[in-house]
Amino acid sequence: MKKTKNENKVQVCIDRDFTISKVDERIFGSFIEHLGRAVYEGIYQPGNKFADKNGYRKDVMKLIQEINVPIVRYPGGNFVSSFNWEDSVGPKKDRPRRIELAWGVVETNQFGLDEFMDWCKKCGTQPMYAVNLGTRGIDDAKNVVEYCNSKGGTKYADMRIKNGVKDPYGIKLWCLGNEMDGPWQTGHLTAEEYGRKADLAGQIMKLVDPTIETVACGSSNLTMPTFGNWERTVLECAYDNIDYLSLHQYYGNAEHDTPNFLANSVAMDQFISQVVSICDYVKAVKRKKKDINLSFDEWNVWYHSNEQDKKLEKWVEHPHQLEDIYNFEDALLVGSMLITMLRHADRVKIACLAQLVNVIAPIMTSDTGAWRQTIFYPYMQTSVYGRGEVLNTVVKVPTYESKHGDAPYVDCVVVADEENEAVTLFAVNKNLEDDFELTCDLRQFADYKVVEHSVLTHKDLEAVNTEENPDNVKPVDATKNSKVTKGILTSTLPARSWNVIRLAK
Repeated sequence: MKKTKNENKVQVCIDRDFTISKVDERIFGSFIEHLGRAVYEGIYQPGNKFADKNGYRKDVMKLIQEINVPIVRYPGGNFVSSFNWEDSVGPKKDRPRRIELAWGVVETNQFGLDEFMDWCKKCGTQPMYAVNLGTRGIDDAKNVVEYCNSKGGTKYADMRIKNGVKDPYGIKLWCLGNEMDGPWQTGHLTAEEYGRKADLAGQIMKLVDPTIETVACGSSNLTMPTFGNWERTVLECAYDNIDYLSLHQYYGNAEHDTPNFLANSVAMDQFISQVVSICDYVKAVKRKKKDINLSFDEWNVWYHSNEQDKKLEKWVEHPHQLEDIYNFEDALLVGSMLITMLRHADRVKIACLAQLVNVIAPIMTSDTGAWRQTIFYPYMQTSVYGRGEVLNTVVKVPTYESKHGDAPYVDCVVVADEENEAVTLFAVNKNLEDDFELTCDLRQFADYKVVEHSVLTHKDLEAVNTEENPDNVKPVDATKNSKVTKGILTSTLPARSWNVIRLAK
């Protein structure tokens, strides 16, 4: 990376009263799709020594609870666009085995809607359920809302009761299909076709349960040729019956160009701003009062498994698929992506790291255990300590040239938790060689002291965690690096590092 004048200094400027938004805890959500070993051998593995009586992996559940995941999107993803939800309920012996078109495998349906809801309850998380708007339509969307949320006395609510679940699940958040602009999607649609379908589905689902919220599909990624026009058209069609618009984006480093890879947070920031602009344009044109907020319900690093997955055999059950082994530099970008979403907390209300277990995931399993990948740590720490009010964080720091434009050497955001009298500063130092000296005026937070400075760093950018060496990349205590003197926080951010600086009274 190029060096600049006044390098190695970063000034963080905040004001207690200049806030962006209260953090919606759902921004720390995740995703479980019927894909690879996410469900089978991931969260569910009957007969495994770690499984409970229902087949749920207790060791995995413990790690999920460590993250404090607030919502989990399910059952897809591409999977949902040819999925019949009825296949996944009722006696397991009666559930059909189906060819699964999205990922070219066989789906046994031995883990389904009822099991997922039971698993969510045991995990302490909430569901974000997706309906099939690919091969199916608005009637099936209505029926699954009735199955999940109606009390009884009607066909599908009584079906749930017959299946052993008396009380409604009360699912509040629903995805209206998945990536319906993508030609890879079963039953993919034009923007006009999807907008109309989403509008009708949202309308009829809310007639069944007026308390639900709906998420419409935005573009599958920023590089789609219809990006922008797709969002505008869908919003024009469905504005009144949707509450959120989705964003999906993954980043990779196949070129082994770390500076440009870490600069992807700049691209993510631009992406969010562009979609917000489109939402507000349609709001103005339609003269509406409500804002359409964003659900960044697929985001992560994804590229390590691409070549391996080309060799997979088709029509088998839950193969090792999309199993990216994450390295240390991936964790740095994941930290920057989390910071970017927090800086947009006024409009990004929901986000799902894709996915949660085994499939492009922070948690990996084998028959003999579960362990944390490198990206687990920024995700977990931001979820645990990033709840509160996001302060408008101005970061004065040198930049470097990247393919996305000027990229700051340091990404940073500050979250104030007034209820618990805590302030947390999250920062990524992208400089691969040099430490940065950080200062932040905290005199408005009188009597706040540093209680912890956690640092994730490693000399090898490609270092990974394995079952044999699960702690190769993990945070270390660096509290001695930070102090508050006369209200001024000073801290050292090591080269190539993820930092969490916690202050409290």
